[in-house]
Amino acid sequence: MNIQTTIAALTEDAERQIHDGAWVIGQGDRILARKAADGLTEAVDIPADRQSLPHTLRLEGLREALAVLAITLARTHGYLAWFLAGASTALSPVLHWRSLPAEPGRDLNTIVPVPAQYTDAEEAVHHLRDVLTRIATTT
Repeated sequence: MNIQTTIAALTEDAERQIHDGAWVIGQGDRILARKAADGLTEAVDIPADRQSLPHTLRLEGLREALAVLAITLARTHGYLAWFLAGASTALSPVLHWRSLPAEPGRDLNTIVPVPAQYTDAEEAVHHLRDVLTRIATTT
């Protein structure tokens, strides 16, 4: 399963719980969701055509997106925390990626992802950002 599919399933579940009333979004959740959405935008939306960027910069943006999730997760509890933890887990393969060459046996078990994997992860972050934006504006 790719990252985007995992994030889509997670966000679908979260939206269902919100719709069913299991997850009641409070003001604190809305504020943190907005901050996280803004951070994800900053991490992976500049420039809009990320595919033209060097892989080192694309990987940097994806790692920054994970950092945004981790910082937000540290500041909340309950449904939003569970949602952010699931999103972080889905994006965790990024932590095993490298964009620089390594000598055999000295790569610390990292891999060089193919360009489609970068795109998959970036699109997953965009989807996650969109859902967090909706959470931030839920009344």
